[in-house]
Amino acid sequence: MSRPINWIKQKGIFVLTTIQLFTLIAIFFIASVISVITGSTSLITVPIMLQFGIEPRIALATNMLALTLMSIGGTLPFVGKGVIERQRLPLLIVLTLTASILGALLVLVIPSKSMPLIISISMITVTVLSIANRNAGVAPVETIPSRVAEILGYVATFVLGIYGGFFSGGYVTLLTAAYVMLFRMTFVQAIATTKFINIFSSLSATLIFMMQGVIDYKLGAILGFTMFIGGIVGGRISLTLSNLWLQRIYLTVVSLLTLVTLRKSLQSNHSN
Repeated sequence: MSRPINWIKQKGIFVLTTIQLFTLIAIFFIASVISVITGSTSLITVPIMLQFGIEPRIALATNMLALTLMSIGGTLPFVGKGVIERQRLPLLIVLTLTASILGALLVLVIPSKSMPLIISISMITVTVLSIANRNAGVAPVETIPSRVAEILGYVATFVLGIYGGFFSGGYVTLLTAAYVMLFRMTFVQAIATTKFINIFSSLSATLIFMMQGVIDYKLGAILGFTMFIGGIVGGRISLTLSNLWLQRIYLTVVSLLTLVTLRKSLQSNHSN
């Protein structure tokens, strides 16, 4: 039998066996490597934590701490490569910080049962639009975005930032699609820029959760270090792939996650 590990929180106790802990580490590492390209880390990691008996708010908050470290690790390989969109960064960061704080506060008052349906609908929209615009993000675009597209890009940053602070599952995925379609970034530019922005999104939400006392720091440190390394590995892999392959990986994973999320949403609504 594997040795149990007690993780004691102020609002309850949950027990992880050694096997479960190492299973979490393995899943978080693999998810972080892949999600540097695709996003949607939390659609994998949070449900796994819930399956192991971790209380939902603790799972969301601890996962957010780990995501912060993953975003830092995922950004490092892109630094100095000229692929992070610097011109728009100041406004994008301000919008993200404000929206993420609002989203984190919503966790404390709004149930997340309706989230899977919202995520799946959003991802279906992203998949359809991405397939309809197959050349988007594959090659650099010389023409600048229209004024309307530019404004919509900033609006999307704020709206998605609220959701990112609330749950984050699918946040970077949708943000990547928005930047490719609205700001006309290539996939590698969108991946690098969203990873950098996600540092601020995850960090601001994490600070709110810290003040609320719902983070398990011991588990968060273990999983956060795991995702930091996974983020570095994923970032380096991204730089070796062409925009076409990044698009193919992105669409494949998004399509699979859409089906899984939609199925869970329909099952949840049916059981209710």
